Amino acid sequence: MKIFSFSRSIYFLLFNAIMLTTMAQNPPVAKKLPHSLLKNGDTRIDNYYWLKDRENPKVIDYLTAENQYLDKVLEPVKGLKDKIFDECKSRIKEEDATYPEYHNGYYYYTRFETGKEYPVYCRKKGRQDAEEEIFLNVNDLAKGHAYYSVGSFSVSPDNLILAFSVDTFARRQFNLYFKDLSTGKIIDPEIKNTGGDQTWANDNQTVIYSNVDEKTLRYDRIFRYNYLKGVKPEEVYYEKDETFYYISTGKTKDDKYLTISCMSTLSSEILILDANTPEGKFRSFLPREKDHLYSIDHREEQFYIRTNWKAKNFRLMKCFENTTDKLEWKEVIAHRTNVLLEEMDLFTDFLVLSERKNGLVQLRVINLKNQMDYYIDFPEETYTVYASGNPEMTSRVLRFVYSSLTTPRTIFDYDMISRIKVQRKQQEVPGGIFSADNYETKRLFAIASDGVKVPISIVYKKGIQLDGNNPLLLYGYGSYGFSMDAGFNSNRLSLLDRGFVYAIAHIRGGQEMGRSWYDDGKLLKKKNTFTDFIACAEFLINQKYTSKNKLFALGGSAGGLLMGAVVNLRPDLWKGVVAAVPFVDVVTTMNDPDIPLTTAEYDEWGNPNEKQYYDYMKSYSPYDNVVAKSYPNILVTTGLHDSQVQYWEPVKWVAKLRELKTDHNTLLLHTNMEAGHGGASGRFESLKEVALEYTFLLWLSGIKE
Repeated sequence: MKIFSFSRSIYFLLFNAIMLTTMAQNPPVAKKLPHSLLKNGDTRIDNYYWLKDRENPKVIDYLTAENQYLDKVLEPVKGLKDKIFDECKSRIKEEDATYPEYHNGYYYYTRFETGKEYPVYCRKKGRQDAEEEIFLNVNDLAKGHAYYSVGSFSVSPDNLILAFSVDTFARRQFNLYFKDLSTGKIIDPEIKNTGGDQTWANDNQTVIYSNVDEKTLRYDRIFRYNYLKGVKPEEVYYEKDETFYYISTGKTKDDKYLTISCMSTLSSEILILDANTPEGKFRSFLPREKDHLYSIDHREEQFYIRTNWKAKNFRLMKCFENTTDKLEWKEVIAHRTNVLLEEMDLFTDFLVLSERKNGLVQLRVINLKNQMDYYIDFPEETYTVYASGNPEMTSRVLRFVYSSLTTPRTIFDYDMISRIKVQRKQQEVPGGIFSADNYETKRLFAIASDGVKVPISIVYKKGIQLDGNNPLLLYGYGSYGFSMDAGFNSNRLSLLDRGFVYAIAHIRGGQEMGRSWYDDGKLLKKKNTFTDFIACAEFLINQKYTSKNKLFALGGSAGGLLMGAVVNLRPDLWKGVVAAVPFVDVVTTMNDPDIPLTTAEYDEWGNPNEKQYYDYMKSYSPYDNVVAKSYPNILVTTGLHDSQVQYWEPVKWVAKLRELKTDHNTLLLHTNMEAGHGGASGRFESLKEVALEYTFLLWLSGIKE
């Protein structure tokens, strides 16, 4: 005991010395250049507006200085950062392959090679033991590029030509290429500035793809291109409505129809064309309507439609292919107030539905021949599951992916007639140390400020004492109706094995508890997202999973907005906060229609041209609500080429926090100068960002290595 106490005291002396050194170091100070922003009779002064220029050398100098300051502050724990990186990397099976997926006569799979950053895409003809054909080795293609991402690829119906898209700038602007699979040669020309999608018609010559506006990055046009003719791509559709940000191409599962899907936050429209006649004219399946979202698929001369028409949580309809008017739709699955219909997967003889009830996804199988149906059972309190890799219409086998906070990603093939489930592959955690039995996962419920029950998924290593002394990382998102399900992440073991508790707050703004859960966390109800998160934090403290001086929060993108809001509302609640690529300058961004995403998100945040939305946004926007007070320790990350949340939002936020905060807590900013919203493109390189975040958390928690 004496030896333990001595070493522990030495450690904390060292820790305190590091903290004092941090306080003594001088962080970069951004120059203040007042800029007036007038809207709705209200004037805001933005002293750091000038940072909105990545071409300005002074901006780059400031970002570089912030990176250097971070390195200096964390220099004493650089060894820990390196160790976390090595741990995360060691849990990745370097030489690995996905389980093959059969489609159109070939088994497709993806390989990874030892020491290599990028995937190798392969296929085998007819049999899994046939000769391997490598059709894309991304490691070779990525040479000489700091960032390289294959957006998607598709093979022509005759299996001879590959179309694939590539982003080398991290701005989600893809170049489209064609490759002759018999010769391995790239077919000119390169088509620039696409949305990353491409869909083949049945003539084996024609593809349709989306185009991206170079300034706003809005997906605004669809082009048709015949690679054999080699003529200039032909525009077949232009989206005039700027609130429809995303348009994409696709094909019904039975390959009968090409589709163009046009999406805004609350409305959609799908155009269709016989895939055998790609030179024809697309027609609207159903013209867009306010607040009507729908998706379609096709089987045996009938369309199946997932729709929220008179059905808040969606229902399933069908109609004959030549009579697609709503008056001709027939109901297949009725609307239910307690079940959200999320997805459908059509087979010749079966229909598989992904339904969400009480926050958890269920897979429902319906036999279309006899209308018998049943649900597939899953054993854990909290988990994630989804159908994946089912391209063959005639199959009686459903492939799905299952995981939980303690169960690695597992692929199952499920015979929908015999109901026999076969495990095909489970994510391997190398080293022989990991065992799910060493960890415990639960589903809890906190009570929000208005009495609503908010689910929490939680995991920790068995044996910890619930005495309030455990460091806890609480993750949240809560926007766009995205549900944050409880899945496995091997990186997280570096925290759990050091005594951390990890929790996910399933707050409003997501869709875990149905469509109303989303509606109650956006527009003029957005603050529910923030108060829900705070309620979850307070619940975990009250239940003695942690305490204020050991509680940490993490969120990225719109979840970064959440982080900015909760540190303004309750700065006393957190020991430390990680805000990754955070959307924190809400008012300025939503007032600039030239910035990517802005016009498309009026239905999410509100249109600031309307005063009630402007005032409400301003009342919670993290950047606008920084004041002179104490803030917790904060790590902020961004990417210089981020197309989703522009880098200057988090940079300005940090500059303003540095100016006004009255505490001596650590504030760090890291800008990835070569990446965008998703971070680094390589599978190992991206772990450096994880190691940075975890080192920050462990350092603040005082956990000894």
